Amino acid sequence: MGRKLLIDKVNVPDIETYEVYRKEGGYRSVEKALKTMTPEEVVEEVKKSGLRGRGGAGFPTGMKWSFLAKPEGIPRYLVCNADESEPGTFKDRYLMEKIPHYLVEGMITSSYALGANTSYIYIRGEYMWVLHILEKAIAEAYANGWLGKNILGTGYNLDLYVTCGAGAYICGEETALLESLEGKRGNPRMKPPFPAVKGLWQSPTVVNNVETIAAVVPIINDGGDEYAKIGIGKSTGTKLISACGNINKPGVYEIELGIPVEEFLYSDEYCGGIKNGKKLKACIPGGSSVPIIPHFLVCKTAKGEDRLMSYESLADGGFATGSMLGSGGFIVYDEDQCVVRNTWNLARFYRHESCGQCSPCREGTGWMEKVLYHIENGTGKMDDIDLLWDIQRRIEGNTICPLGDAAAWPVAAAIRHFREEFEWHIKNPQLAQTKNYGLVAEKVFEIAQ
Repeated sequence: MGRKLLIDKVNVPDIETYEVYRKEGGYRSVEKALKTMTPEEVVEEVKKSGLRGRGGAGFPTGMKWSFLAKPEGIPRYLVCNADESEPGTFKDRYLMEKIPHYLVEGMITSSYALGANTSYIYIRGEYMWVLHILEKAIAEAYANGWLGKNILGTGYNLDLYVTCGAGAYICGEETALLESLEGKRGNPRMKPPFPAVKGLWQSPTVVNNVETIAAVVPIINDGGDEYAKIGIGKSTGTKLISACGNINKPGVYEIELGIPVEEFLYSDEYCGGIKNGKKLKACIPGGSSVPIIPHFLVCKTAKGEDRLMSYESLADGGFATGSMLGSGGFIVYDEDQCVVRNTWNLARFYRHESCGQCSPCREGTGWMEKVLYHIENGTGKMDDIDLLWDIQRRIEGNTICPLGDAAAWPVAAAIRHFREEFEWHIKNPQLAQTKNYGLVAEKVFEIAQ
């Protein structure tokens, strides 16, 4: 069984309360950092750990922290991105709901490292009950001297607030989040300047994901070198994975980075195999925005090596044969799933969530959704497949923020690996129109084999 750093105490009764969390060793990282370390030393430990952003991009956290500008007399801010809106991803919600003090502790330690005296947790609007859980935890932290003025008598001051978004996927992009936090419409900003220089209220700001900030706690408690011993290569530490789809045991799992995908998918410790004894058809390993992988590339790379749950292995071969670890939303398709239907569903999501600021995304996502609708509903033409390919390539890389890429990649990968399935839908419009997805899937699975 792999080592657990973040959710090992999730089943401890009343762990969401301050008393139990503190009894179980909570807030040790704050004591250690504030009483025995300088902010620079905390940043150095995070660098040593090799921790990479757990929200999707995988950028080295310590390096990101070191970019933070420190102009004299200008405040600095830490903002936690809890706008978890990626379809198939729900691990941040789980952590906040079950062990809210873990995030609060991580926010205090990280804020100290960055020299921030005011910090924010920006949570998605649909997580209202989680917001109340966090507000209670923050109130308990204030009442017990972990927040406010002169924390632990060290002279360090920190105020922590939770603010609620309005349910916009685009606000998962850090600059759109900052715009929303300032009370504006959540449109992404042009970069540069980057938030590390001009972020919240034009002041230096670091934006990190929930899991990233929580991971700072074990890093400071045990040391960056110890954290770096877990995992493989540049994929160090543990990772929370949201597993869903056609598996026997959907849920949130904490894995040591580097375990084989086959072990994660089929072992009883994790997903427990494909539900109802069905065959595996495909997998989206990192949330809806990353490329889908066909069954024969899920557990093995194109070179025949074991595919691992790591940043590097999942991306092996590029998008032609690989994907991304992304936000850790592990979505499994069995043989009964229709790739065309599911791709259309994702396209509908990205069309709806586009902020409309960039014309390639605003027009392109709507166009892709319409073309996929026709293919799925039996009114598509063979030329539509090449049209889809042309649209997605004109979106990718041509927008202010990565939402355009997130919309394009699922369509591109679906065509790349399942083109025959798209063709089958077009050649068999009567059957496609019956909405008998079980029969449709049976036919297209035979093609995929």
